[in-house]
Amino acid sequence: MVEHDALSATREAYDAAAPVYAQLFRGELRDRPLDRAILSAFADVVSASGNGQVADLGCGPGHITACLDELGLAVFGVDASPAMIKSARHAYPGLRFDVGSMAAVNIADGVLGGVLSRWSIIHTPPQELPVILAEFHRVLAPGGHLLIGFSASDDPSHPTQVFDHTVAPAYRWSPDHLAAMLRKSGLDEVARMVRQPQPTDRRQFQEIHLLARKA
Repeated sequence: MVEHDALSATREAYDAAAPVYAQLFRGELRDRPLDRAILSAFADVVSASGNGQVADLGCGPGHITACLDELGLAVFGVDASPAMIKSARHAYPGLRFDVGSMAAVNIADGVLGGVLSRWSIIHTPPQELPVILAEFHRVLAPGGHLLIGFSASDDPSHPTQVFDHTVAPAYRWSPDHLAAMLRKSGLDEVARMVRQPQPTDRRQFQEIHLLARKA
């Protein structure tokens, strides 16, 4: 299947890149105050619900999982790349990290107060994204929140655009189109943050964070 091949190729590519990613992104948030702010807001709304259990799906080397832990959430990370999980466990031995798929999270229905998907959908073929969003909805408790981060397309007539990612082929999304897909999955947009590209950014794309809530 095409999807299986895409997932396998992405997993292998990130396995190979894991050591570089761990070094490159460990201090990522230090110079990104807006990212820190939206993560803090996410932690606040999740905590306010009374259910602080959160899954960081597509956690990579675990640095954002560690940030959410510092913000007081009961968080664990999941990634398809065994090498990424090995790196995360080494860097943050006090936290839980599991190898797994966003399309089939090994957790019961409706138990999480929050799901973080930070640039973890970008390698998902567009026709498969509804499956991922349905899984996010499944694991969230009623009133639970999803924070999803991605790069924005710059052509309103095309909901997705392919771009040449460093590790594997990837997709940019129209924020309005993705928000509509979230609504179809039972996740209503609460807020969005749009970060304009900065001169020092490697890619000159808008970065989007959508915060959505399960009804």
